[in-house]
Amino acid sequence: MFSRFILLPILAIYCALPQLSYAQETENSSADASDILFSLKKADKSQQPASGTLFTASAQFGFLYLTGNTRSADIKTGLDLRFERGLWRSFFVFDLLIKKTETENEISTDEIRKDFETTDNKWSIASQTNYTLNAAKKNYIYGSLFYEENRFSGFDSQASMSAGWGRRWFETKEASFDADVGPGFKRDVTQVTPEQIATGMISKTQDTLILQAQALYIRKMNEHIEFKQLFVVKHAIEKGQNSIYKAESSITSKLIDSLQLKLNFIIDYNSKVDDDKENLNTETSAVLIYSF
Repeated sequence: MFSRFILLPILAIYCALPQLSYAQETENSSADASDILFSLKKADKSQQPASGTLFTASAQFGFLYLTGNTRSADIKTGLDLRFERGLWRSFFVFDLLIKKTETENEISTDEIRKDFETTDNKWSIASQTNYTLNAAKKNYIYGSLFYEENRFSGFDSQASMSAGWGRRWFETKEASFDADVGPGFKRDVTQVTPEQIATGMISKTQDTLILQAQALYIRKMNEHIEFKQLFVVKHAIEKGQNSIYKAESSITSKLIDSLQLKLNFIIDYNSKVDDDKENLNTETSAVLIYSF
């Protein structure tokens, strides 16, 4: 069910592409794969098409390779698509993190082969559409969808959908603050190891209603550097169910017109996990972002 909803924004953008006149911000200082709202900096009016349509895209890539006592490789990549026309704003974000670790496989009694195997991975898809109710006051209604498979956590998958009301509370040339809130639905599927499957254990599906709140603060430090702080809360209405709290801080620096360097730190907290799992997960990354 979630996959059908997630694909809707993609299909809408695909159908609109033949009619679009592509425009890119002349001084775009940020294009990342984790923001839930639009960047503070708008495209210069002189660069916008007469139809008022704006479509932007960016891709990110980061790589970490370790040698010595431990050999491993971490790959982080993502895609960010954003579409704006009139009172409508939509985005689609894909994020992928893969961890490969060197393992030893015994071929014979006197021969051991070393291979890189995927030990953990995480990928997620997020989509949101905003419709502005009052352009002057920046009030809007929104609908959002999210799906994630994360082998680093205690869940095989987590998905949610939400709809509600939001507002751009303030906006200047240097900073802006957006926040929205609304009811929604969340589904968590617990993770089961191969050893647990062998004992007859199966994964559990937990469905619950949630109250979702999101807030994004953007601060332009100078012409080339931008700071962003994002908070997301998915609070379970039913007592005893898992709630999700997420905070993401990032600094993006422009290297050249279409290339940026992003330093990112994420805190992800699940209130209810298995006894052998941690409630808190963190992620620190440095990636290159290319806008096109």
